[in-house]
Amino acid sequence: MFEIKNCIVDGIRCAYHDSAPQQKTQAVVFVHGNPGPMDDWESALPAISRFCRVIAMDMPGFGRSERPTDFDYSIPGYARFLGALLDQLQVERVHLVLHDFGGAWGLRWVLDHPQRLASLTLINCGIMEGYHWHWMARIWQVPVLGELLQLSFRTKTMQALVNRANPNPLPPAFSERVRRYADWGNIRAVVKLYRSARDPRDSFPPLQENPDAAKLPVCVIWGAADPFLPVKFAGQQRRYFPAAEVHELAGLGHWPFYDDPQAVLQPLESFLHRQVMRVAAALATLAPAT
Repeated sequence: MFEIKNCIVDGIRCAYHDSAPQQKTQAVVFVHGNPGPMDDWESALPAISRFCRVIAMDMPGFGRSERPTDFDYSIPGYARFLGALLDQLQVERVHLVLHDFGGAWGLRWVLDHPQRLASLTLINCGIMEGYHWHWMARIWQVPVLGELLQLSFRTKTMQALVNRANPNPLPPAFSERVRRYADWGNIRAVVKLYRSARDPRDSFPPLQENPDAAKLPVCVIWGAADPFLPVKFAGQQRRYFPAAEVHELAGLGHWPFYDDPQAVLQPLESFLHRQVMRVAAALATLAPAT
């Protein structure tokens, strides 16, 4: 298990992991989605931390972090929080690794800080032009029904339904974490988030308008049997990121890092190592002579 710390960001207690806080130049930053939390990245963190500073966090309303009633549980609100955390941890160059709703949060942050993005990895998420919300999302967006659905995640029945939707049974640890963290604050966070993003066209930032997107290093990793975010969107990411490498993983679902950790880690580690070394070399040429 990786080390978990706590810090206060904009008055909110945030649980996070930072493998090398003394190395402040660049970091690989893992951002979970719903239901999260940062434990989603447990299989990837050790390998990536061997060659770069690694940061992961539980976003407000999720996992071990606080669930304030007055937090802005929207895509812009989470993007601002992510930026404030990165500022506090003094990260200058960011290699973002995003999953699920973490994709929308991270991409929204990138729109306002394109110069700080070193590379982008999208795992079953991205710019979802033409996307229609899946059945769970549509229920979360309905008052009362959404709360009842989220309450049901405390039961083994709903988790069995999620397992049926996934091509492979999710590990017991996944279900146990969902139950453990599905308190009222988490329920409120989830329904507010989905209700703030009813229109998918407004939920996934249009990075294609950024001229730097054409040369941005991007890695797309997609469980091809995802029932919530269809695999057709994996290849579509090249419309916005022409240089993207795309890995469609047959037989894996929405959480491919649980279905087959090595199948995800292999392209992820290779891509990130190349990008971290590229940035390090560029920074070395800018270092003042001694």
